[in-house]
Amino acid sequence: MEPYEVKKQALIAQLAGSGTGGVRLGKPTSNLFRDRDQATGAQLNVRNFNNVLGVEPVPGWVEVEGMTPYETAVDATLNYGVMPTVVPQLKSITVGGAVSGVGIESSSVKFGLVHETVQEMEVLTGAGEVVLCTPHNDHRDLFRGLPNSYGTLGYILKLKVKTTPVKPYVRLQHIRHTDPESYFREIEEIGGRDIDFLDGVVFAPNEMYITVGNFEEQVPYSSDYTFEKIYYHSIRERHTDHLTTRNYLWRWDTDWFWCSKNLLAQNPIMRRIYGPARLNSVFYTRIMRWNAKWRVSGVLNRALGYHTESVIQDVDIPIDHAPEFLRFFDTEIGIRPIWICPIRSCGEQEFSLYSMDADKMYINFGFWDVVREREKRPAGFYNRKVEAKVEALGGIKSLYSDSYYTREKFWELYNRDTYQTLKGKYDPDGRFDDLYRKCVLRK
Repeated sequence: MEPYEVKKQALIAQLAGSGTGGVRLGKPTSNLFRDRDQATGAQLNVRNFNNVLGVEPVPGWVEVEGMTPYETAVDATLNYGVMPTVVPQLKSITVGGAVSGVGIESSSVKFGLVHETVQEMEVLTGAGEVVLCTPHNDHRDLFRGLPNSYGTLGYILKLKVKTTPVKPYVRLQHIRHTDPESYFREIEEIGGRDIDFLDGVVFAPNEMYITVGNFEEQVPYSSDYTFEKIYYHSIRERHTDHLTTRNYLWRWDTDWFWCSKNLLAQNPIMRRIYGPARLNSVFYTRIMRWNAKWRVSGVLNRALGYHTESVIQDVDIPIDHAPEFLRFFDTEIGIRPIWICPIRSCGEQEFSLYSMDADKMYINFGFWDVVREREKRPAGFYNRKVEAKVEALGGIKSLYSDSYYTREKFWELYNRDTYQTLKGKYDPDGRFDDLYRKCVLRK
């Protein structure tokens, strides 16, 4: 393993020789779901910043390099009987990416979003310096500004995130509801209890489930959803279930939640052809990138007379308005299933570009599919509806996928003044992209 300090100095030198404007990360994977123009600027090679540097079960942290996949971080920490407090649901997500983006999972009801679990970060700025950011040091402004900045203020090279003790198994309870109001009321009530995990799935306007997870030392059996069985099917089939802790953390990865159906991976014959080694988000992402490059699905849909729009979003809505958002989504968008994940902000820091009220519970609605119809719509027709409704209900949306805001509306929602101050301080020559240009104009 090449020493971190050696890699860091080499990257500083690489940035110094890269000129100004359009500098991007050269990396093997990405969980961004928005196509960008062909890269023309310099690329910083961060592929080898992918190691776990240390685990300290007491007082409870793991130190990793920014490009470390969560699968690697989880395997390292489980060896010590702990896990990162929030583990996003896909193995391919990197720890640094979940901070500069917005990472979430079913433990977010206890620990908040991924960036709220960070203790410190070393960040390569556009000014060519590596600065240590903590919640209370001289670079606390950058610490608070990095979440939702998507590499436009600096690149996270190393960070410490909090860990929490685990037990060998997780016991699940699936609770069915038929009414949105009672559904979200019970989510709020359960979220106030001493539990370990909480999320849910909406399958239809009158079929929705809450899943409560708790650690256990011993269980009567352990289900396996890494090959032939499909986890999200089990939610409708079982009242209770048990998984090993590792399999619980990756329960969604095998089928990319449910999106593997678009790759025929839920067909039993195709599933055996793929084999367990290919049933994961890393493999699916490669196929998605290939399809984005060659536009195979688009050609097929046009040949069949269909117009399509990808509606791939995660949005956070105050729980008081969650039933209204779900009704809107049923009527206007109609994608199924929908992932439901409650969040309680830790309230210790206010994050400049992703501000949430610490006194409220939010519901993350995750929906990832294509609206396919005969009628041709204006570009972004359905995504724009979602954006308008999220704003009207006092919510906020992540920027990892397509966005259609005007420049004025975008900066009204994402704190232009603070962003520009941070940009001027840490990237004065504009080596990295502007956030609006990157996330909306897709440059």
